[in-house]
Amino acid sequence: MIESLYASGRVVDLILLLMGAEAVLLALLHRAGRLPIAPLRLLPNLLAGACLLMALRAALTGAGLARCSLWLLLGLAGHLLDLASRTRDLRAR
Repeated sequence: MIESLYASGRVVDLILLLMGAEAVLLALLHRAGRLPIAPLRLLPNLLAGACLLMALRAALTGAGLARCSLWLLLGLAGHLLDLASRTRDLRAR
């Protein structure tokens, strides 16, 4: 059971589903005034994480080096967006 969950990449799908639920929860908390950070500010970080998970899924399912590399590059782009956003925030203070 668990082996097939990993071999099929479904474990990554479950984690991505949890990440989506987390994003919805963060948006609801922000809307209710209980989260001072706007959900859009967290998007680059979530994007980077999702891309890394997709690279893992590609590797688990034998998708090949090109597809794994593409997801890793997209994850890098998400991380760079996150860093740029944080740097901009620090400079604004």
